[in-house]
Amino acid sequence: MSRELTEQELHNLAMNIVGEDLQSKGFEFLGVNSKLKKNPQFVALKDKVLHFIIVRAVSYPQDAHSYDPVFMQTIKEHALKFEAKAYYAGVGLGYGEDYGMPVIKDEPYTVMYKGIQEIP
Repeated sequence: MSRELTEQELHNLAMNIVGEDLQSKGFEFLGVNSKLKKNPQFVALKDKVLHFIIVRAVSYPQDAHSYDPVFMQTIKEHALKFEAKAYYAGVGLGYGEDYGMPVIKDEPYTVMYKGIQEIP
């Protein structure tokens, strides 16, 4: 019986997508937190620089690449205390070829992901 992915399952899927991307770009993971609302999701090192990465799974009609600037500013301030850079990784997820439909467990899904965005 097919069912929609839960919020936690969507978050885990987004984390896998972002994690694979970071790994392919040479990031070394120092910490990974897959719990919802626990930030940052990834603490990683690359070129001797610490990176805090916030991951969000987003469904249509929300824009996966836009974020709450007030929240992200608090993350950036936290990162600066550790001499780290702060990033946002929004992952849009939808069902198969119809991005507007929810993701169904064990069925194809569509991904909208442009990589991590540094918080200015």
